[in-house]
This record gives sequence, structure tokens and C-alpha cells, in this order.
Amino acid sequence: SLVVSDDDVWRDQFYNGNIKKERGAVVLRLAKSWFRIGSLEILAHSGELDLLRRLLDFIIQEHFPSIAMNDSNRYLEFFSTVVSETANLISLWMSVGFAHGVCNTDNFSLLSITIDYGPFGFMDSYDPNFVPNTSDDERRYKIGNQASVGQFNLSKLLQALKPLLDPRQKQLASQILKGYGEHYYSRSTELFKAKLGLLGENENDNYLIAFLLKVSLLC
Repeated sequence: SLVVSDDDVWRDQFYNGNIKKERGAVVLRLAKSWFRIGSLEILAHSGELDLLRRLLDFIIQEHFPSIAMNDSNRYLEFFSTVVSETANLISLWMSVGFAHGVCNTDNFSLLSITIDYGPFGFMDSYDPNFVPNTSDDERRYKIGNQASVGQFNLSKLLQALKPLLDPRQKQLASQILKGYGEHYYSRSTELFKAKLGLLGENENDNYLIAFLLKVSLLC
């Protein structure tokens, strides 16, 4: 919902020094959960491991019912789920040309849902350098970087979880993270094949998808 005030506020809309008055407003956004990678990252960074464990157990109990709370590998299962679901989410973004705009760890949901997409946008035509965020001068979060930024954020999640994992679990978690790229590529291919109406498996499918994207870029 959007509630508009009668009071004026000063805004620098494009962060370019051109300040002007406009009506103030409050935006209400809803989500199943606002826990994000940064919620765990900040606790691990400050060494609050008891609170980190309590929060993580709460998140698993509330939002990951398939993971048993008495399972000694529950944090590993949690990480595996977040990795695969994040790959799925970004694949869906890319399949419709959606650019999140600010893909840092504090804007990546642990439930792998789309949150905090303030300066978002959809591509009018295919352009891997498309950036909807006018303050992102370095194009850090351009649409072509979203998949790799997702992997970077997941590596930060693993770093936050490591104090709660034993040596074997750390090794397995690293292997899970390495599988992110393959999962993303597989899901993206599946989505693009559905768009093109390609049935079954053909070794030339991926070539055709890449070719058509290149043609779109040239157009």
C-alpha cells in the first residue's frame, strides 16, 4: 500500500544533487519473512554465535518444515535448500528480463523470495548490461551479473554458517555451493526451452538459446 502525506519533503531522486520538494509517502511492503542473508551475516561477524544458532533454528522451524529440528545436519540441509532455491529464483528473474537493482546480502531473502527491489526494472530488449538503478555507476548489479552475484551472496551465507558446522559439514557445504552454477544453468535452460517450445533433449538446444540471445542483442 502507499500512503501519501500532505507534507512536502526534500528529495534527491537521482542522487545527482538536483534536490526538489515532493509529497512525502510511506510504502507498506509485505512478505512471508524479512529474514535475509545479512540477518545471519551480521551475527556471525560480531561473534554472537548463540544468537545466530537461536535465530537460525527459529527460521528453520518456521519456514523450512521439511528439515527436522533434531537433525544434526539441519544447517547443512538449510544451506542446500537456500542454494538451490536461490538459483531457481534468479533463473526466473532472467527468464522474464527482471533486474533486481540492488543485489547485496541484505536484500537476498533466506526464503528465496524477491524482496527489497527498490530500483528494479524490466528490460525492453535484451541487454546484459541493463541497470535499472541510476546510482549503480559501476554496473555492479547489472542484469548480466545477477547469477554470479547470487553465488557471491551464497558464499557469504556459508561464511556466516561455518562457525556452526563441523569440518565434514563445511566440506560438504563447499561442494553444495560449487553446484550452484550447474543448478542455475540447468533451470535457466529449462525455462528458455519452455519459452521456445522445445521438447525433449537435443545437444543443440543450448546453442540455439545462446544464438537467439545474441541475435536479440544485435537487434
